[in-house]
Amino acid sequence: MKFIKTKIKGAYIIELEKKEDERGFLTRTWSKDEFAQNGINVDLVQGYSSFTKKKGTMRGIHYRTAPPYVAQLTRCLTGAMYEAIVDLRPDLATYRKWQGFEFKSDDNKMLFIPQGCAHAVLTLEDNTLYINLYSQFYNGEIESGIRYNDPAFSIKWPIPVVTVSEKDKSWEDFK
Repeated sequence: MKFIKTKIKGAYIIELEKKEDERGFLTRTWSKDEFAQNGINVDLVQGYSSFTKKKGTMRGIHYRTAPPYVAQLTRCLTGAMYEAIVDLRPDLATYRKWQGFEFKSDDNKMLFIPQGCAHAVLTLEDNTLYINLYSQFYNGEIESGIRYNDPAFSIKWPIPVVTVSEKDKSWEDFK
């Protein structure tokens, strides 16, 4: 695994090493030791697969309003997606900064999102499937969100956002 720093402190693109032969390939997607060697000490406790039928579908931008905050590890399995993370850690220079990343099923990359960041996925192709692994269990009582078009962040999405859940459309402007 190759860990590539992003402009958001503690966030990494992780390039996976593919071992191929006549049968196909094998890719290691998790090594607690390799993550720790790169300063990422995280226990992943819960995971989800997310399938989205249509291109232009937004999921997010979600975050927690109180501890325990959540770190995430994501990977696109089929299709393509654009992930955006927003740094909500007020003690860091990257507070309220965002960065976006495009991932495709065949690029053999993952994204590690540190605790204290909000996260969203916009599908770039129909029939996109991705996985999210979390460092904390889901707790809807401390979940919140940022609207995808909130002027406080002015995130530049690569394609039009066509479909958004009612909940994700209803978040008030970030203060």
